[in-house]
Amino acid sequence: PMPEFVNLIRSESDFLHSFQYSPVAGLPELRTKFINHFEKTRGVKVNLEKHGCIVSNGGKHAISNIFACLLEEGDEAVFMAPYWVSYPEMVSLYGAKSVVVETGSFDVFVPSLDNVRESITAKTKIIVINSPNNPSGTHYSEEWMKGFAEILKDFPELYVISDEIYYELYYYDPKPTYFYQFDESLLERTIIVDGISKTLAATGLRIGFTIAPTELFKAINKLQGQTASGANSLVQRALCHFNFDNITTFLIPIKKHLRDNAEILGESFRKYNLSHLWYQPKSAFYYLIDFSSAPIKEKYSHLDDASVEICEELLEEHGIALVPGAAFGCPNTARISLVSEKEVFAEAADILLRYMSNS
Repeated sequence: PMPEFVNLIRSESDFLHSFQYSPVAGLPELRTKFINHFEKTRGVKVNLEKHGCIVSNGGKHAISNIFACLLEEGDEAVFMAPYWVSYPEMVSLYGAKSVVVETGSFDVFVPSLDNVRESITAKTKIIVINSPNNPSGTHYSEEWMKGFAEILKDFPELYVISDEIYYELYYYDPKPTYFYQFDESLLERTIIVDGISKTLAATGLRIGFTIAPTELFKAINKLQGQTASGANSLVQRALCHFNFDNITTFLIPIKKHLRDNAEILGESFRKYNLSHLWYQPKSAFYYLIDFSSAPIKEKYSHLDDASVEICEELLEEHGIALVPGAAFGCPNTARISLVSEKEVFAEAADILLRYMSNS
């Protein structure tokens, strides 16, 4: 659907009238379309008397808006490692404290529900989940989401941010599920964040959206009106004419490519006898490499976290670019992207795993 989307921008005559400010919350037609798409894909119903939808300048802007409107000095925000790098920075910006639930590769980076419960205190204002997850490339199971829903019932004052920007980019079944699908009453304090950046490969067009309880929606609308105003009106207009049902077709070859590269990476782990460090990614387009038990870590045994040093050596001496995992809350790891062309990716995976094996 990308050519269709681009052609809409070029050809629709009413786009000539789309260079003015949009309403702060976004074009009403597009907001309705986002809600309808959310309801169709998640299988839930949004109560429009209790919720509103606001279009933002990308998903990151949406999350920043939410933190700014909810957090105060002394509040706590809980999220799971690995987490998107901006979460703790935003929380700190608004005077609150980050509380991180730790995970590891041997847990496939899925947090213990007991640890999630223990992280909640009287100061906790928000819990953030990001499933499918950047940077791990995994999503939480239905069983986990059901358990999470039970925890939330015991803490009725908590808000939950569900960062679902990678929702449609799963390439192994079962597809992602969410806690509110098992108890729709939880939607009353759930804040959904999504956008077009990943599913339409349109990161630079900066369109995200938030579905939030009405009181919070109104607060975000006021904040955005005084900071960023409305999002890109031309892209909003194009999306009003775009058939969101085409996203599924668009993603078929992309999902196959991600699945193939994940298999290539897994084979490299086996080739260099590092299968104990392998886990199966299922979604998004990343993998979090764990160096902690790899032979290469012995070279940096004097460091508690060698992720930066290892990534620098890989880049400077082997031409492999990774993102150090410390920024994601996971020391001695690094994020790898699965999007490269297969031949290039296979070569890079072989160099990387040979390096990790110290062979």
